[in-house]
Amino acid sequence: MSMTASSLFSGFIFGVIGFYLIRESRRRGHLQWALIGLALMIYPLFSTNPWYDWGGGLFLCWLAYTVKNT
Repeated sequence: MSMTASSLFSGFIFGVIGFYLIRESRRRGHLQWALIGLALMIYPLFSTNPWYDWGGGLFLCWLAYTVKNT
């Protein structure tokens, strides 16, 4: 596992978003948000490429947005 500036920055950004989603899911009772938030906090630990870091994070943020608006 290599720690580059991009992986650290993306892990921090998407970790904060994941924490927010988990906090809001507990308040509003949305299990989907909690699962997406947990995935946002964990996936940067296992990705090996900056493209996977940012692509996966943006996809999960998009997924949380679509779950919210349905």
